[in-house]
Amino acid sequence: MKVLVTGGAGFIGSWTVLELLARGHEPLVLTNQIGKKVNGVTYFYGDIRDDVAVTEAMAHAEGWIHLAGVLGTAETIFNPRPAAYTNIIGGLNVLEGAAQYNLPGVNIAVGNYWMNNTYSITKNTVERFAQMFRHERGLKVTNLRALNAYGAGQTVASPHGSSKVRKIMPSFMCRALSGDPIEIYGDGTQVMDMIHVYDVAQALVSALEHTAKFGPVEHVLEAGSGNDTTVNDIANAVVTAAYELVGIESEIVHLPMRHGEPDNSVVLGNPKTLEVIGVNARDFISLEAGLKDTAEYFKEYLDSLND
Repeated sequence: MKVLVTGGAGFIGSWTVLELLARGHEPLVLTNQIGKKVNGVTYFYGDIRDDVAVTEAMAHAEGWIHLAGVLGTAETIFNPRPAAYTNIIGGLNVLEGAAQYNLPGVNIAVGNYWMNNTYSITKNTVERFAQMFRHERGLKVTNLRALNAYGAGQTVASPHGSSKVRKIMPSFMCRALSGDPIEIYGDGTQVMDMIHVYDVAQALVSALEHTAKFGPVEHVLEAGSGNDTTVNDIANAVVTAAYELVGIESEIVHLPMRHGEPDNSVVLGNPKTLEVIGVNARDFISLEAGLKDTAEYFKEYLDSLND
């Protein structure tokens, strides 16, 4: 199947493209990033905010996975318009383009859809639009909420990278490997569902294959382990993984809670929702194993900065 992946050059997108190739599909990537190309992949350079670019790319596809968007929790609170325009109008462009050619697809949504930050609000809006397109216009679209994905290739924020969005695993891991204090927002009792990006990619491609063959899944799929790991637990596990790799043990410090995320929040997925597409959470990469390869990746990343 020729599969259009919006945001296919991004973190989750890159892993999804590799999974599509591994299963014998032909990925088509719509991206506004110019980076390393992958053999066997066709690239369309454009922006999801451009309805013409999206529709033209869809004309070459037989299915689609929508991943493109503007991320950020606290980062977009005081300037929500660019993210809102990209995520909502861009998401509508994808749904309209898919509907024009009657293509089956998967829309990625977020596990913390109920939080009052721009990313959660906008992605939940598109999740609901996808439901509307499915029920009112017959579009074969399945919603899949990805919980907190981590792994190799995730972008890094300051002081160890140039990303404007601070994600938990790159931040914790780069600080731990460098011997800098790991900074936790709040008291660290908030619960996060960590899932390796490989498992997210597996779930996305399985959801697309199911949708193409059997039709869309009515309920929202939740790509998460269901394990209630606190941020404090994650930080301690990162300290251990970094110590085993480089022999440095970082301290853990706490900062005031950031905007857009409530204290003591609980964000968990229900992996039973994935059973209909043949995905079993028992096969997911454990956090311990995932942290090992993630630590090795970020060590190489930090080493490259010093070369």
